[in-house]
Amino acid sequence: MVQLVGSLRKELADSLSTCKVLVVGAGGIGCELLKNLVLTGFKNIEVIDLDTIDVSNLNRQFLFQKKHVGKSKAQVAKESALQFCPTANITAYHDSIMNPDYNVEFFRKFVLVMNALDNRAARNHVNRMCLAADIPLIESGTAGYLGQVTVIKKGMTECYECQPKPTQKTFPGCTIRNTPSEPIHCIVWAKYLFNQLFGEEDADQEVSPDTADPEAAWKPEETAARATASEKDGDIKRVSTKDWARSTGYDPVKLFNKLFKDDIMYLLTMDKLWKKRKAPTPLDWHQLENTCPQEDSPVSGLKDQQVLGVWGHCQLFQQSVETLSSQLQEKGEGAELVWDKDDPPAMDFVTAASNLRMHIFSMNMKSRFDVKSMAGNIIPAIATTNAVIAGLIVLEGLKILSGELESCRTIFLNKCPNLRKKLLVPCILDPPSANCYVCTSKPEVTVKLNVHKTMVLSLQDRILKERFGMVAPDVQIEDGKGTILISSEEGETEANNSKFLSDFGIRNGSRLQVDDFLQDYTLLVNVLHTEELERDVEFEVVGEAPDKAPPPQTNQEEVNSITNGNKDSAQPSTSSKGHFGKVVKKCHAFCCKHLFPQSPSSSKC
Repeated sequence: MVQLVGSLRKELADSLSTCKVLVVGAGGIGCELLKNLVLTGFKNIEVIDLDTIDVSNLNRQFLFQKKHVGKSKAQVAKESALQFCPTANITAYHDSIMNPDYNVEFFRKFVLVMNALDNRAARNHVNRMCLAADIPLIESGTAGYLGQVTVIKKGMTECYECQPKPTQKTFPGCTIRNTPSEPIHCIVWAKYLFNQLFGEEDADQEVSPDTADPEAAWKPEETAARATASEKDGDIKRVSTKDWARSTGYDPVKLFNKLFKDDIMYLLTMDKLWKKRKAPTPLDWHQLENTCPQEDSPVSGLKDQQVLGVWGHCQLFQQSVETLSSQLQEKGEGAELVWDKDDPPAMDFVTAASNLRMHIFSMNMKSRFDVKSMAGNIIPAIATTNAVIAGLIVLEGLKILSGELESCRTIFLNKCPNLRKKLLVPCILDPPSANCYVCTSKPEVTVKLNVHKTMVLSLQDRILKERFGMVAPDVQIEDGKGTILISSEEGETEANNSKFLSDFGIRNGSRLQVDDFLQDYTLLVNVLHTEELERDVEFEVVGEAPDKAPPPQTNQEEVNSITNGNKDSAQPSTSSKGHFGKVVKKCHAFCCKHLFPQSPSSSKC
């Protein structure tokens, strides 16, 4: 007869009380997960989170209260969870999981790691650490009403990086500066403008008309005279946006006319841009002041969801510029502001500036709520979705601790029931991908770049750290000499940073051995030299799947039978900052499966 302790077998209950588990993240999913773990019987838990509690967390992260705002999420989550089970032994770390202190040996002391993260970089890192330590990892994510849980075990299942993830959407500079066609283009422009005026200036975030736009095919020296400036201070030929703004005393009217009149008139001189597009319409502050106020009638509804008129956004622009310039002045000489979606003046500025630009380019203006959602890359967080996913994590964890790894599943939470009237759809775990550059026995990639234009610093930061998720890479050229190109030891190779790859004899066919000792990870990089990369593209990973995969193969009978809710696609994430990265599709068994690769799923679900 099976002996039970509560609802669990005694052997399993005993295992829960002695095993040590790690929870990475104490946010939306993490709070629910920590509560579930202590109530299930887990006694030895360590939780790590870098963030502090914000007011906006309180509607769904129920371990936190208003009095906790500003405090460490991990520490408060620990204290709240102990109220459910005072005998539990919980250790909290207010830190980043990517800190070198949390090395492979740190991970090896756990029998199970559970992710409740909100960004891809940390997910990649924990994935690699669990592979290196050979510890099972339960990965999870939510996006609104959609969610997903999966189990990762070295040598048995796909790792988190086995399948390509869609890259964060970026836009060409000429589109942002010259020819916006969607509200998001104007919102990105407004965020760039904030940095140019009040924050850290970045040459890659220029907001003035792009005279190098290849589509324009015009001669600046011939057309500059045709652009009439209403203010002497608004001369288009300025060196620094911030210096020019300071010279005007951050005069909102002069800024307005410069950005929304003079720059637009300058764009109109690029005749070729407007042959197949509707030309923008410049705005003049003084004309609007005399004609618009009486047109703007009071609107009803929540303040953040109201769409102001043109003059309303003009006034909001003026108020936000005055507030932000005062804040900058108070900070002193050389100070900079940092844009934050939760900072009212900063959000007002982006709302006003982006909406004025939308109006100029004949787009429907947006509410402050909509602008904030797009500017902050916000995916709605639903408390019930987090609760369901956290429960599924614990259920998969119980299978692992029972030694039943083969019964673990990838589970998708759908917004609407599928044809089998199920919201939760389990799928058998996929085996490791033979082409994965992380979990194969000898990881290897080919990168296409221009060796004469790619600097060593770009290789380190943009390619190895940003694209391939490394933390502290060491790079050695396989040139027969063992030349060290990049060292993780501070100061050893900093002199190489500003040199080009070709300066070190790197050419088409060169091979680089990259080691990240923190992640216990080695990657062989094959260099493919090219001079034909698209504009604004620094490099390409050869053989990488496109951001948009072809639609899944379905027969006509199946297509005809699809009902609402069966074609939901999910890119689950625990917050606005990242994607879980497994897009799901409808398969022949009417359930969700990975979009990559296009494998027959009916026998596996």
